[in-house]
Amino acid sequence: MKMTLLFIGTQEIIIIALVVLLLFGGRKIPELMRGLGKGVKSFKDGMNDPDAPKEAQSDLKDNKDNPSK
Repeated sequence: MKMTLLFIGTQEIIIIALVVLLLFGGRKIPELMRGLGKGVKSFKDGMNDPDAPKEAQSDLKDNKDNPSK
């Protein structure tokens, strides 16, 4: 049985980047990436620390108290 792998070329990456840029705009992308990074960090911390949900809840409270622009 032969497995096929999905290879994404340079043209596809450029097209995806342009679509994301058109959908979200240049100013919103850094904010989205920052949120994605925080989510990944929180997930990794949650895998190692059983008390992580309490920390995540305090982060959510902080974000509600001090919303960004």
